[in-house]
Amino acid sequence: MRVIAGSSRGRSLRAPAGSGTRPTADRVREAIFNVLAGLVDLEGAHVADLFAGSGAMGIEALSRGAGSVTFVDNSLAAVRAVRANVTGTGLDPDATRVVRAEVVEWLRRPHRFDLALCDPPYAFQAWSELLDRLRADVAVIESDRPVEPPDDWEIIRNKRYGGTLVTVVRSRQPHPVAESQQRGTP
Repeated sequence: MRVIAGSSRGRSLRAPAGSGTRPTADRVREAIFNVLAGLVDLEGAHVADLFAGSGAMGIEALSRGAGSVTFVDNSLAAVRAVRANVTGTGLDPDATRVVRAEVVEWLRRPHRFDLALCDPPYAFQAWSELLDRLRADVAVIESDRPVEPPDDWEIIRNKRYGGTLVTVVRSRQPHPVAESQQRGTP
């Protein structure tokens, strides 16, 4: 696993120990960011990497110019892997926030992002609850089956890559940027 493009292109990433993480394959990550290029201006964007695992998706966003990335995962091994990967890629640790929390619960507090990258375990069932709480302009959903988003979200693209179905959705609701994010705080 490696960073595909940007300032950290080619740098290796490590997955958390154990079998609980399913890192997004390099070719799938590359395809996702190719689609996002026409939807989101990553330069300076506020990004959430939810169910972060290794942090590969958020690190890819940082490498391509995102202003900040918040990584959220409830696994201590994942949190440690994300921190090690951010350090190992030479990216600015001040542009990152690593949170150990259950994602749907964490979203109860107000957070707002330009882009959310959502790659939970395939057994995850709480898509509607997650998307109801998520305040982002665009979200990428990785799953093994179709996800029907709530009415506040519009499906932009569905594409299957082997066993992974990638769904890109856009919010139909405006989400004002939080004051702390206007100041550049992740």
